Amino acid sequence: MENPTPEQHQHGSSTAAPKPNMSRRRLLAAALTATAGQRSVGGQLVPDASLSKTTLLHYIGLVELAERLRKRELSPVEVTNAQLARIAALEPKLMAFDTITTDRAIAQAKVAETEIKAGRYLGPLHGIPIAIKDLFFTAGISTKGGLKVFANHVPTYDATALARLLKAGAVLLGKLSLAEGAGGGYHRDFRVPRNPWAANRWPGVSSSGSGVATAAGLCFASLATDTGGSIRQPSAANGVVGLKPTWGRVSRHGTLDFAPSLDHAGPMARRVADVAAVLSIIAGYDPADPTSLSSPVPDYLAEIYRGVKGVRVGFDEAYATAGIAPHMAEAVRQALRILETLGARVVPMRMPALEVKHFQAWFVLASSEAAAVHEATFPSRADDYGAGFRDFLEGGRKFTGRDYARANFVREDLRGRIREAFGGIDVLVCPTMMAEAFVYDPDKAYAGPVRSASGPPEMIDGVPFSFVAVSGRFTTPYSLTGYPTLSLPCGQSPDGMPLSLQFVGHPLSEALLCRVGHAYERATEWHRRHPPV
Repeated sequence: MENPTPEQHQHGSSTAAPKPNMSRRRLLAAALTATAGQRSVGGQLVPDASLSKTTLLHYIGLVELAERLRKRELSPVEVTNAQLARIAALEPKLMAFDTITTDRAIAQAKVAETEIKAGRYLGPLHGIPIAIKDLFFTAGISTKGGLKVFANHVPTYDATALARLLKAGAVLLGKLSLAEGAGGGYHRDFRVPRNPWAANRWPGVSSSGSGVATAAGLCFASLATDTGGSIRQPSAANGVVGLKPTWGRVSRHGTLDFAPSLDHAGPMARRVADVAAVLSIIAGYDPADPTSLSSPVPDYLAEIYRGVKGVRVGFDEAYATAGIAPHMAEAVRQALRILETLGARVVPMRMPALEVKHFQAWFVLASSEAAAVHEATFPSRADDYGAGFRDFLEGGRKFTGRDYARANFVREDLRGRIREAFGGIDVLVCPTMMAEAFVYDPDKAYAGPVRSASGPPEMIDGVPFSFVAVSGRFTTPYSLTGYPTLSLPCGQSPDGMPLSLQFVGHPLSEALLCRVGHAYERATEWHRRHPPV
């Protein structure tokens, strides 16, 4: 039997640590509170009256926590212990983590505490507990990618995105669960994360663990990846903020590939300012990833306070509201009204028509590339793959070079049409998904991508169903074209589940997306809603 070669599956060419002692940490998690609220003026964080409510420690924003750590009102060790206690208490219920790096996290927190006390403050990630999708390489810690064939894979180096966060002083709490190989279903050897709003609701696709952990206050930010919606849909399903950057904006070196020409790496958090802070650190050219972009990296966090006066917000009524849940459509319209009151200008526009060929193109590109990525272990070890991902890879192996070329033609045509449609706007507004997270049976996720009872047919013109086809009109265009998007909470369904709004920008317009998102967030209260855990 062939041995797996995970380095062939990552872009650019351990076992779980013991669980934490619970006593004092659980008390800290329950008892510590902090007054949220900071904004940046001239690069300095100052109190922000709009965020002055008292919030439990585990739910305050990353940027807000950073200022408390800088002022030494809280210590990295205290905060890390509190987070580990919360993980230990909730993990049996939520199943968000694959590996909890307890000892390493405490050691990193102690180093950060010593540095901050000595006046060597590194910035807004210094001493902040984070977690990462188990697709990013971690030196000396297993990186499985939800795959049985990588069950014993322990990298010798950190992924570039993680390395940059660690250099900035972040504390790594652990590795987050995901769908098998970053696809749509799960392998029986791994657990399916549970949505913290309701255990019988869909937690999102591949980056489900990242969405669950972030929403439940198990980390202050997480790293995730998105190939067809896996930052945006878990953010929407769990009620958090997710930023899918422009393709190539964040290095994928040391990240297990799913479909390299479609894969994006980006942050998830509970505030727009927080994803902006993380992106400022992880973005930028990486010599180890020649596909990473060399464009200068702005200070995304400093940019968010400039407001939205004069920003042209594009809106296609049919694209954004037709055929979706009425309460979702109304949430989008309400968001537009709010943006107008903040000084933005709503510009009617028309998105290019999405057709079955666009979903087909995504499927051909994604499955063909995934089959190439896994050729060292598939089909030679087909029995070690779960049913859903095995079918996906088998489908990819059947496509020819001509099929791939035709799919790429469709991609480039769509890219050009979106560029033309965006000619008179700065950002597009639309939902992230057609409705709230649907009711489903987590155990059925082992068979492959799960659909709602009222979902689309199993086959769409010969393309096996994946969740891309459910909310595809809001995710597929920007997966194919690499356009950046920001998803954030914008309301709640009649039964109390979070709804999500999406802003889409021109390539490399992440700073503007965060500006618009932050302005909307400050004018609303949706980011203050947290799941009942």
